[in-house]
Amino acid sequence: MNYQTVLSKATKILKGQLIKNPKLDCEILLSNALKIEREKLLINLNQEINEKDLNNFNNLIDRRKRKEPIAYIIGYKEFWKKKFKVNTNVLIPRPDTEHLVEEALKLIPNNSSLNILDIGTGTGCIILSILCERNKCYGVALDISKKALNVAKYNAKIQQIKNRIKFVNSDIDKFKLGTYDIILSNPPYIKNCKFNYLDEDIRFFEPKIALSGGIDGYSRIKNIINRSTVLIKKKGKLFLEIGNDQMNQTTKLLKNRGFFINKIVKDLARNNRCIISTKI
Repeated sequence: MNYQTVLSKATKILKGQLIKNPKLDCEILLSNALKIEREKLLINLNQEINEKDLNNFNNLIDRRKRKEPIAYIIGYKEFWKKKFKVNTNVLIPRPDTEHLVEEALKLIPNNSSLNILDIGTGTGCIILSILCERNKCYGVALDISKKALNVAKYNAKIQQIKNRIKFVNSDIDKFKLGTYDIILSNPPYIKNCKFNYLDEDIRFFEPKIALSGGIDGYSRIKNIINRSTVLIKKKGKLFLEIGNDQMNQTTKLLKNRGFFINKIVKDLARNNRCIISTKI
């Protein structure tokens, strides 16, 4: 059986389970099973597959049938310009969150040595992506999950920037270390009542603690804004990812705590995604 036949059969299986992108998922999983790049797979579709690789691929398809996210199955997710290790202890990095990185880099001069705090770091994808491109900056990555921090530490090690970042296992309410030029966060902001309406991939596999923003969706956002008033330097910048319907309330919270709203960033779907503000 050649690669093309294997892909066709697996695609039908995933399509029958209402997987959103069955063909792409199968290509990613087969290239993973074969330990080759997807591009190489696609130019060698007539090649025969051996039994060992086929069994490995079928096991991966069985996991995807149960709605396990692709990133958890293959163990990494591409974000910004790097691959980041992921497991079920961390939220899978989303393309929308790249807006935080993009906007921060616009405001950080190449030769600056700023202190940056990432609240709820997870994989470390936000702070590590920035430090990779601003090699004189220093970072602190904060998370309440020790297991999440272990993932972030691994990502810092493989990207060879572990000497410019400190990892702290703490809740933001109890964190008192230093003051910062820039604070970034992609906080949990999903309302509890909306949690059961999330895709099964998210609801059953990704850590709820990284998603749930409490009854109104603002519990963590409020905490971050309140603590940022004492952790951020005057004229320091606060970057927050938000839900599309949270712009008005979040801007009010920021203004009430002495922040000037610089910019509302929209994602590719034209939804409100990121608020940039300055401590005044």
